Amino acid sequence: MRLPWLGKSRRAKRQPSSANIYHTEIIADVAVPERGETVRFFSRKLVRPGKLRSVSNKDLREGLLFLFYLGVAALLPVAWWAPVCDRVSTLRRKRHFHKEFGRYDVAIKAVLGDGADTQSLFRGHLAAAHRRRLMLAAHLVPRRWSPAIRLEGVDGLREALQRGRGAIVWCDQFIAQTIIGKRALFEAGIEAHQVSVNFHGFSESKFGLHVINRPLVEVENRFLKSRIVFERADAYQVTARIQKTLKENGVVLMTNTIHAGSTFTEIAMGEHGWTHLASAPANFAARAGAALFAMSTLETVPFREYRAIVSPELKPVAAQPASLPARDVAVKNLVLQAGYILLKRDRLLEAVKLYPEQMMAWSGANRLTGQQDQPAIGNDAV
Repeated sequence: MRLPWLGKSRRAKRQPSSANIYHTEIIADVAVPERGETVRFFSRKLVRPGKLRSVSNKDLREGLLFLFYLGVAALLPVAWWAPVCDRVSTLRRKRHFHKEFGRYDVAIKAVLGDGADTQSLFRGHLAAAHRRRLMLAAHLVPRRWSPAIRLEGVDGLREALQRGRGAIVWCDQFIAQTIIGKRALFEAGIEAHQVSVNFHGFSESKFGLHVINRPLVEVENRFLKSRIVFERADAYQVTARIQKTLKENGVVLMTNTIHAGSTFTEIAMGEHGWTHLASAPANFAARAGAALFAMSTLETVPFREYRAIVSPELKPVAAQPASLPARDVAVKNLVLQAGYILLKRDRLLEAVKLYPEQMMAWSGANRLTGQQDQPAIGNDAV
């Protein structure tokens, strides 16, 4: 019920926000015989742009949470941070369970099996989202926060750079990746360039772009050599800049988001699930000959210890010329991409089994079909 002192509702005058509508179409089903699997490639074209609010209700919540966690980071001992996040995550828990748990439950069980305790995982997932906010606040207050960050696999990345063709680090959407993953590479002396969408952060409104998301971007930029912002209308220039960076033997970070580009892939995941992976990292590796690595950053002890895991270099069997009988260059490229994508899926599954509640975005358990108009899949937090 609307309280009388609030005046007349402005809801009727306000244009509701809406997601972009895309048309997806199956490009090809590419078999990888040595793996006994098939990778499905989709194209994705914008049909109708969504309506973007100037300010959203979410902006108010995120702004208040930001101020609250700044106070927590500045005033409370680190030992209290995780319990505070757990407590705050319960405030809207019933609403989240009502709106989101059903899809989460199906997706988790499809990947991890019917024995997964999805209710506990979902509660952990909500708390982890708040720990991500507090990680940001901890980098903005004057006190020094120095968690133990163990970077694994960086020697393989350095060896690949000695070949002089650059490297792509394909990052998973775990809660600690956006800041701690970049910090781990930076402290190891790796100067990286992040490929990012424009609306990167907690909000997708115009106000959120300029106010809510800015602190996260500024903190991340401390640990980056540069940020390559992806604009759909400017894809050619972005592609050219990535290629130039790799040619100069640079390290390019790409997050596994499927909606920034015009193509993505679908592959089997876990017990009987399906997941969607971006095709861009595999495409750049296949075309430029750059080394490709997977990276997962995991929180092992909240606010105390982190593992940043860089995989061994992903080297599909299809990379060998003898296994590429097709004469068409485009077909060869898809075969090679499919090999990369299956290797990336394997590394993602290993990390998800360790800390599934820390994964920010899950795909559905059912396969997509072609020739349909549908909202974006997944999360814009690149």
